[in-house]
Amino acid sequence: MTPTAYINGKVFTGQSVETDKVVLTEGGQVLDVVAADAVPSRFEKEDLKGLQLSPALIDLQIYGGNEKMFSHELSEDSLEATRQYCLAGGCSHFMITMATNTLEKFLRGIETVKSYWNNGGKGLLGLHLEGPYINPVKRGAHLENCIRKAGTEEVQGLLERGKGVIKMITIAPELCPPPVTDLLLKEDIIVSAGHTNATYEEATSGFNKGIPAATHLYNAMSPLQHRAPGMVGAVLDHSAVMSSIVCDGIHVDYPALRIAKKVMGSRLFYITDAVAEIKTGEYQHIFRSDRYTLPDGTLSGSALTMMQCVKNGMQHAGISLEESLRMASTLPGQLLRHKKLGRIEKGYEASLVAFDDDLQVVKVY
Repeated sequence: MTPTAYINGKVFTGQSVETDKVVLTEGGQVLDVVAADAVPSRFEKEDLKGLQLSPALIDLQIYGGNEKMFSHELSEDSLEATRQYCLAGGCSHFMITMATNTLEKFLRGIETVKSYWNNGGKGLLGLHLEGPYINPVKRGAHLENCIRKAGTEEVQGLLERGKGVIKMITIAPELCPPPVTDLLLKEDIIVSAGHTNATYEEATSGFNKGIPAATHLYNAMSPLQHRAPGMVGAVLDHSAVMSSIVCDGIHVDYPALRIAKKVMGSRLFYITDAVAEIKTGEYQHIFRSDRYTLPDGTLSGSALTMMQCVKNGMQHAGISLEESLRMASTLPGQLLRHKKLGRIEKGYEASLVAFDDDLQVVKVY
């Protein structure tokens, strides 16, 4: 890759804003952030013409895009359509997600991801299985008849088939035996607590054992009540656990987002939880103005992009531009153990997004 210097831009590194600096990249990595007058002659200059530059955004939970749902159409075309949807919203990397389904369909999804990678597919971090080891009481839009009890032998077999592909799993910690949770953590899977009716004590115990995250805060989890703090209370109260949140004002009211941000600080990050309209099959998503629902009206997914999350957090929850960008890039990047994404810093991947003052995406590098 040509050594490139990104000049004449306002740079947000993931930590600070630099107004008179140049980003140097080579071989797909960030080499340095230097003064404007310190660019080596061998670098080709990319003139940003006053645009803002930040780490490209990262979506750890998305089901599809551009009229294709991965679980409905297990194809490389579906993955590429989702990638293009992500790019339009300033997102360079995504975790394709499958909701609770049959093990056979999960296995087919695994093989499709492998094929996509083998054929040069880009941007796909891996597979996020949201289920099937969840609590039916908090299933939301998930298929009740596909929810399963987690057994060590079955989970071990799934991980063996999905080695290198399954990167994240949402589980109900109160229903997963400790050996299963230990196995997932040992295999370096990002375990996220979600679709759960856990008590505060059960949730906190899981977090203390190493579960690093929770899935879409507030949604499909035991609520915070004054005599039963539940999963929401455990997430807010824990010093280390992170959580995703869907920032559309529909899944979560904006004041609830603002409260969580005040309490959690850098432990809270955005996901889109985006789906596409599908009117056949086991999961049917109907587009209704600004959201997707099941035919019976149950909320089933968002119509968000990651840059829209950034904008919504700023406009409706009083979150600064820099912090909102961190919630869409730097913070989800922290959960990715084997990828250096989410910062413009030496040694990190050169995944960048340029956008204007209205947060319109101009280009993803």
